[in-house]
Amino acid sequence: MGPHPAVAAIRLAVRRVLHDILNDRPAPEADPHERPAAPLVLVACSGGADSMALASALAFEAPRLGIRAGGVTVDHGLQPGSGLRAEEVVLRLRELGLDPVEATAVTVGREGGPEAAARDARYAALDAAAERHGACAVLLGHTRDDQAETVLLGLARGSGIRSLSGMAAVSGGPGAARRYRRPFLQLDRQTARKACMVQSLPVWDDPHNADPAYTRSRLRHEGLPALEKALGKGVVEALARTAQLSRDDADALDAWAGQAESSVRDAAGLLECAKLYALPPAVRRRILRRAAIEAGAPAGSLFARHIEEVDRLITGWRGQGVINLPGKVVAQRQGGRLVIRQG
Repeated sequence: MGPHPAVAAIRLAVRRVLHDILNDRPAPEADPHERPAAPLVLVACSGGADSMALASALAFEAPRLGIRAGGVTVDHGLQPGSGLRAEEVVLRLRELGLDPVEATAVTVGREGGPEAAARDARYAALDAAAERHGACAVLLGHTRDDQAETVLLGLARGSGIRSLSGMAAVSGGPGAARRYRRPFLQLDRQTARKACMVQSLPVWDDPHNADPAYTRSRLRHEGLPALEKALGKGVVEALARTAQLSRDDADALDAWAGQAESSVRDAAGLLECAKLYALPPAVRRRILRRAAIEAGAPAGSLFARHIEEVDRLITGWRGQGVINLPGKVVAQRQGGRLVIRQG
């Protein structure tokens, strides 16, 4: 008899991603005297149902494809006993047969709010672990439900289409454009929980996920259920589909902006306001955002309202002064040129 349908679904999702990872790797140079090292894939595991299901599937599938499987758990230090909890997760990952396995502690700052600060600290720790162990990829347990929540949060903030595109199935870290893989974006949270239950995998439910002080928690336990009550079942699936459609559109607009950027710069490399004005707003604002980031504005702190202010220097010029952007970057119009630089 085959595995339970939930277990089969998560294993299939992981198997597909592992095949993609192998296909992405450059072919090793042939050396008859040296056997090429097996690639290493890490799983980021909090001990919750999603990431434990992912870890178990990776432990099962990786050896069958000649891949080494390891794990990392990040201790954010935000709750009493978090260090002990991280040690328990390390033990569970080792029991699954993962190696190497480690717990890494981080200090969570305050910039951007508690959720964003914790996320930034977590990804920095995962990037460091991947570099330290020479991992070719890190698997993340985000589900279709997480994707739906991300789309709604972007919608509530009045963000652009890139925010509505949610989380990418493949995204990058410093120096690694395709480091992060999310195999479960087409699976719901309940499938992962069921897979853990039928495999008798112990899971830990983070109390922060039920704490109404956190925006995502309120959305999960109040907002989405209210939407499903008003609109019927299928809201999560529809939002996840919206994310993919938005991502396709955003990718196309990003490519257009990349091609158009050189045509709106003068010989000295400065942006020409008249040429920017002639572009469609969606393309123009992408060029402005990219210029602000290149000048030193942190991407995570650069919101739509910032870009709209800069855009008004082009579309609604009334002699405005300097526009202050995150990262001590300033934007101003000078003699028909848009100058974005460190202040």
